[in-house]
Amino acid sequence: MNKTLAAVDIGTNSFHLIVTGYDTKGNFEIIDKEKEVIRLGEGCTGDIKNISDSEMERGVNTLHKFKGIADSHNAPLRAVATSAVREALNKNEFIKKVKRETNLDVEVISGDEEARLIYLGILKSVPIYNKSALCIDIGGGSTEFVLGKKGKINYSMSLKLGAVRLTQMFFPGNKITKESIEACRNWIEGVLFPVYRHLKNKTFELAVGSSGTIMAAGVMIAARKNEGDYKSIHFNNFVFTIDELKKLEADLLKKTTVKERKSIEGLEPRRADIIPAGIILLSTIMSRLNIKELTISEYALREGIILDSLSKIKKEDIAHNLSDIRYESIHQLADSCKYDKAHCMHVANLSLQIFDQLNEIHKLNVDTREYLEAAAILHDIGFHISHAQHHKHGYYIISNSQLMGFNENEIKIIANVARYHRKSHPKNTHKEFESLPEESKNIVQKLSGILRIADSLDRTHSNKIKKVNVEVNEKSISVMPEVKTNLPEIELWNFERRKGLFEEVFGKQLVLEFQEAV
Repeated sequence: MNKTLAAVDIGTNSFHLIVTGYDTKGNFEIIDKEKEVIRLGEGCTGDIKNISDSEMERGVNTLHKFKGIADSHNAPLRAVATSAVREALNKNEFIKKVKRETNLDVEVISGDEEARLIYLGILKSVPIYNKSALCIDIGGGSTEFVLGKKGKINYSMSLKLGAVRLTQMFFPGNKITKESIEACRNWIEGVLFPVYRHLKNKTFELAVGSSGTIMAAGVMIAARKNEGDYKSIHFNNFVFTIDELKKLEADLLKKTTVKERKSIEGLEPRRADIIPAGIILLSTIMSRLNIKELTISEYALREGIILDSLSKIKKEDIAHNLSDIRYESIHQLADSCKYDKAHCMHVANLSLQIFDQLNEIHKLNVDTREYLEAAAILHDIGFHISHAQHHKHGYYIISNSQLMGFNENEIKIIANVARYHRKSHPKNTHKEFESLPEESKNIVQKLSGILRIADSLDRTHSNKIKKVNVEVNEKSISVMPEVKTNLPEIELWNFERRKGLFEEVFGKQLVLEFQEAV
């Protein structure tokens, strides 16, 4: 990825910068990011009438810094402004000041355009391309709703509902009372009614949420569930339920001061003043629209800006390329690690042949087939660090990479399967394996056993074995690779060394019988 692009989201609550590297296929990865809380229009109730001099100064200084970071990466920077700027009566003054002092052209976009870019970003983050999905993005000044499928937007709406805006309207001075909570909720329901009216007879397969308030809710819920070290969790594709949110909301609203809320585990202290309004908003939306659970997307507007910019560079609609983001993200990571592509793709093919013929034995669902394929493609990516411990290096790379479209647990499964393609068997004395849920441990053991066999059949990286047949007997399983000439002795030797985990997991003896290829 030798070309770069940068985007800045000039939001009501904060300014966000991302710098990305991209390739000729339109894939990108984030190589730098920054965030600065600005609070444009602070002090305004209802519509944001003016950006104050001090806010304007903070905003321009921040954009100057962001421009410097983008320039250090030789990345053209695209700056997009949303709710606060588009409402402000003095927005032209702000835009001119930014241009004069930073040489940046600020694009002020409509609510509908904001919704479109958010949907584009989410498509890169969550595997919803082929599904009818309702996407919800809660910002500081507005909330965007998008109902889409296959990159096509069937409905979108931008409402003047945001965590900062509602805080200023109903909780001035950060005073929270039963009366102000009720007034806030009633206001939200009134403003939300057009969306409810349109969607009440619509069906969608899942709901996805993005940006600060929704991310904050997910982090606090994860912290409350004590799911290991929540600070290290990848929250992309993290799912929480309306019941979990309601419990969080009830406890959070009992903390009536900012100081008390700063002690909430998982809550970013700088968000403690606006989080009550944000959680009330999210809770009301989920309740009113009958959303039982919400999937988090870590990508939103700024990533959508990058994708939109790439579409313009490539002069083609990039949305259709987002239909299989899970597969693309696996290959993007593999390519970045200079892996032996021919060998790894061949091992993936052999792994899936074995998996498909053992359905009655492994009894795993179709999703796990994708985990096996991903782990097989990535199993050798640790080589570019060192050979000796490449399975452990591979685990670290995978578990700390942002594999788009996969949730935290799925990434851990893939990382563990790749880690156990050689050497030690999975053990509870291994922290990374022990921390998995029991069901996930079972998946890792079975898939690792299969991957070891497939990898052993291409030990010389020569792709001699194109097809493998599997036959399940009462006490044994016959693995029958097809070969044209000369029995591959090194593969035979390696098979005998690597079959132990498979036999241990499936409780059957593994027998290798070569067949003559036609």
